[in-house]
Order: sequence, then C-alpha cells, then structure tokens
Amino acid sequence: MKDKVKFVNACPVFLVEDVQRSAGFYVNILGFTYAKHLDKNDKFIAIYRDSIEIILVEKIKGEIESNQSKYGNGYDAYINPDSIEGVDKIYQEYKNKNVKIISEPSITDYGSYEFVIQDIDGRNLGIGLIKDKDKFFEKSNHL
Repeated sequence: MKDKVKFVNACPVFLVEDVQRSAGFYVNILGFTYAKHLDKNDKFIAIYRDSIEIILVEKIKGEIESNQSKYGNGYDAYINPDSIEGVDKIYQEYKNKNVKIISEPSITDYGSYEFVIQDIDGRNLGIGLIKDKDKFFEKSNHL
C-alpha cells in the first residue's frame, strides 16, 4: 500500500489590472517577497510571505471583482498565522501601515479569531485561526 501524499499549501491565483502595482502593495505594505515572471506568456509575479504563496496574473480582459462585490459573500483568500496571538500582531502591523481594515479581530460565530483587510485591488483577505475547535468542528467528521 502506498503512503498517502499530504497537501502542504494552497496557492490562490489573483487576476489583477496591473501586476507590478499589485505586487508593490503586497511587497511594500503587506511584507511579502516576490519572484517576477513578466517576460512569460502569462505575465505574472509570485509573492511569498513565510509559507504563503499567491500568484498575481495580469488580466487580459474582464473586470476584477472581489467575491463580496460579485457574489455578496466570501473572502477572496484566508490566511492563517502561526498562533492566535499572531492574529493580533499582524492586525497591528497592518493597522500601523494604514492597510484598509474591513473588520477588527473578533471571534466569529463559527469559532475563528480573525480580521479582514482589503488589498489594493479590492479583494477581502481574512486573516485568522480557529480558536474554538469544538465549535468549528461540531458538525463535521474531523476531530
């Protein structure tokens, strides 16, 4: 029997109007680093912070809309820090850099401790961690 392969990360792909402008926001304001691939067919920049990777691809057509504006609900990405205390530290870091804060850190009705920011393209990024595992997983097969 073969060993089961484990997934270690999910990498969202964000379409953007101007890939260099968007990457500049993530690097200069949110503390990411980057790898540029602007000479490729799909003009893109991969951005990294710790184990998080996001791909920014310059769109060719269509409008950029957040899940919230297009569908009325949902974050565009959710990022977990390494600890509950990390939620407050990242919140303070971003607040000090005048990042647009959509909601301050709080415990949700599903048991996560989180806050929401908006990136330069209008996407809502949830940043948080499950605080109350009993509440979060009360109706699941995960425990």
